Amino acid sequence: MSADPVLTLADLDRWSFSGTALAVLGHPIKHSISPAMHNAALAVMAAREARFATWKYFRFEVHPDDLPAALPRFHAKGFHGLNLTVPHKILAFARVAAVDPAAQPVGAVNTLRTTPAGWQGFNTDGYGLATAVREELGLDLAGTPVVLLGAGGAARGAAVECLQRGCASLWIGNRTVANLDDLLAQVRPLAGSIPLHGFDLSAPAGLPAHALVINATSAGLRDTDRLPIDLGRIPHPLGVYDMIYNPPLTPLLALARSRGLPHANGLSMLIHQGARALEIWTETAVPVEAMRKAAHAALGGRP
Repeated sequence: MSADPVLTLADLDRWSFSGTALAVLGHPIKHSISPAMHNAALAVMAAREARFATWKYFRFEVHPDDLPAALPRFHAKGFHGLNLTVPHKILAFARVAAVDPAAQPVGAVNTLRTTPAGWQGFNTDGYGLATAVREELGLDLAGTPVVLLGAGGAARGAAVECLQRGCASLWIGNRTVANLDDLLAQVRPLAGSIPLHGFDLSAPAGLPAHALVINATSAGLRDTDRLPIDLGRIPHPLGVYDMIYNPPLTPLLALARSRGLPHANGLSMLIHQGARALEIWTETAVPVEAMRKAAHAALGGRP
């Protein structure tokens, strides 16, 4: 059995663990590298504080249909914290006892912390994105024009973060106009005086110069995927950030590299959102570099 086996709700029924348990729930979950990242960090933390020696991070395969009943079961079994992957982030939002104010406009939670009344929900994805863009590309979302590709859950979280941090303008592109219109309506109250525009990814036009491009679509997960956008439609992009991290070099990033543009994949976002979640649970500083090293090792050492 691997060091981080995939557990099920049947294992939860038989659960007996004397330490402090954390877990990620997803469907599917077998490819998650979160256990490797978190347990590596906890090992470093245990070396400096003995109380963390009994903390461990697990992973559970939980079907979306089972999530509503599963969340109170994890709470009853004494789990201290949970991470949630797609599609659980949105499903859990209305099923927690309390939601952190910063997560309210996102409409999704990816981190749960136990309280006597039940789970408290947080969303660390936006923090992960902003920190990764600054670290990898040297750009702050504040004051920067942003061209955001996609209108799904990942795009909504990114749009909220960009607007809350005061981007110079936000242009959101999608191929399905109805989904684009829905997202624009959801985030418009956050825009205030920030220019907010939507555009058709099939025929982009009038996009701003010197913008940060963020890909929040699934285009690039497969070799046969078409480019989410022709970078030639954006005058002098400042950089390209693709939320996809596996494969590490998507067609969009390969195009950015061929044009000499600063670019990065989504692994840094995964690392920083995970580090923020661990900070929420432990209420102490987290060794981000240990998580980064473990993430690279889990992916076979790829950058």
